[in-house]
Amino acid sequence: MRITIRDGGPDGIPSILAMLDGCVEWLVSQGRTGQWGTRPLSQSPKTVESVGRYMAEGSVYMADVDGVPAGTLTLTGSAGAHLSHLPQPGEPERYIHWLASDRRFAGLGVGSALLAHAAEETRRAGVSLLRVDCYAGDDGKLVRYYEAHGFTRAEAFTVGENEWPGQLLARRVQAAS
Repeated sequence: MRITIRDGGPDGIPSILAMLDGCVEWLVSQGRTGQWGTRPLSQSPKTVESVGRYMAEGSVYMADVDGVPAGTLTLTGSAGAHLSHLPQPGEPERYIHWLASDRRFAGLGVGSALLAHAAEETRRAGVSLLRVDCYAGDDGKLVRYYEAHGFTRAEAFTVGENEWPGQLLARRVQAAS
């Protein structure tokens, strides 16, 4: 098994949405509907617009396992509007959006490879701050996943009238000289 990371592009949107839908299906099967609900994200115009917007603003990376798309993330220069109420970092940053993997490749290190690639791209850009936010409800497993990859909790927050619980996390990388 070989994981390779490549640049993604607009033609990758169907694969990205399929991965997100697979994640929703898996979460629902686990009884974990608080993160993304119960409906496929590809059926949400807001989600489809968000994937396209971040893709236009930043860089999309696809992880392939033996040539098959297995995971994705998008890296931009800032957090999304849903975090505009939080203090800004006051320095350049790279921000991770829409990290997802195809559940067929669970446990093979696809997410880890994408996070390592995001850190390396951040370093290459001469930026030392890499941030991400995630769902912090249920058992907190997703927050711990990011902590296991070198991120530390920066700020808890809620979004919307349902007060969706989120956690902003940050990781320092050694910027290229």
